[in-house]
Formats: sequence, structure tokens, C-alpha cells
Amino acid sequence: MNSRLIVFTLFFLAFIHNSFCEGFKKGLDAFIKEDYATALKEWRPLAQKGNSLAQYSLGQMYIQGKAIIQDYKEAEKWYRLAAKQKHAKAQYHLGTMYAEGQGVTQDYKEAVKWYRLAAEQEVASAQYDLGVMYDAGHGVMQDYKEAAKWFRLAAEQEVASAQYHLGGMYARGEGVIQDKVTAYMWFNIAASKGHKYANRIKKYFLTDMTSAQIKKAQGLARQCVRNNYKGC
Repeated sequence: MNSRLIVFTLFFLAFIHNSFCEGFKKGLDAFIKEDYATALKEWRPLAQKGNSLAQYSLGQMYIQGKAIIQDYKEAEKWYRLAAKQKHAKAQYHLGTMYAEGQGVTQDYKEAVKWYRLAAEQEVASAQYDLGVMYDAGHGVMQDYKEAAKWFRLAAEQEVASAQYHLGGMYARGEGVIQDKVTAYMWFNIAASKGHKYANRIKKYFLTDMTSAQIKKAQGLARQCVRNNYKGC
């Protein structure tokens, strides 16, 4: 996650949770100015007092190595403290650490546990990664229907990789009824967002579809975008 996105996320979460205390604001102002040492100085006491947003922010700084040496174990520590307080982004990042074995022993079951908690709080990236786990059978029994469910939820939040994977499931008939038109629709949407594999497979699909099917799929894609990716 780049610094600009971290700033936006922290500001948004602070606003939503009404936890924009003076100390955190000072830390955020410093972070925006790339004065990471001051941000760390302001956030650490808050994190130690149990402020979940400050705990999450410390986790981000340890992952990024901002003002401190990159330390996955410390990142995991602070993410876990925030995650236990139902901080959705912390739950997601903790899941990723378990999935990738960063700062912890790789454990897909634990990854699924934390991804699910974050996904249920509508974190799009967690919904996508939970879909991946079900699709691959990592940490759970392989279940294409569950994979399609989570891919769809992430696709509705404009996650291009989820849109691409959902298209693949329609193309193969995994977890959904096989449907080339719907598959092409999702590939088309993902490709429009710059997903390179979606663009490649979309061209492949053209050789196996009638002009009427292609026209229908393109129309459905436009309608899906107009409906903010809901009910597609």
C-alpha cells in the first residue's frame, strides 16, 4: 500500500470511527509531511493505550519500514491488537501475513479466519482473497460456489481481479451455471480496468462466440457499470 493510500485510509477510518483525537491528528499531519518519526512518536502512546486506529497505523509503519526498520513480527503484533478490536483493515492485513508467512508461520486456516472477519465487514480485498482461498482449497475445503460468492461481492466493489476470476468461473461453470456471455461480460469489465489477463482471454473468447453473443455481452457490461456492478 503506497503512502497516499495509507493517508486516505487512515483519514477515512478516523472520520468514520470518530477517533480523530489530537494525538492521532498530529501523527497524521506528520505522516502527510513524510515526518514519519513524529508520526511514530504520536501514535505509539495511543496504540499502547489501546487505540485500534493507532495500533493499525503502527502495523502499517512496521510493514512499510517508515522511520523504523521493517519488522514483520512487530507489524503482526500491532495488527493483531487492532484486529481483536474488530478493526477490519487490521484483520485483513493479519490474514495476509498468515497467508504469506510474514512474521508468523504460514497458516492458511488462520488466514481464512481473519479474511472472513474482514470480508464480513465489506473489505473488498478480503472478499477477493477469501474467494481465492475457497477456489484453491487453501485453509478450507475447496468450494467453487463459496468462491464465486466472495468473488462476486468483491467484483461489485470494482476489484478487477475478482471480476476476472468471476468471469473465469462462468467460463468453466465452476460454482455457477456455465455462461459464455456472462463470462465475456466480466472479462470485458475487468479488461476495461486494465487487468492484463482479462484483456488476453477476452480476445480468445471472441473466436468462440457469435456476433450476437458478443453484442449481448457488451450491452450487459455497459448495463452492469451503470448499475454500479450490482445484479450483474
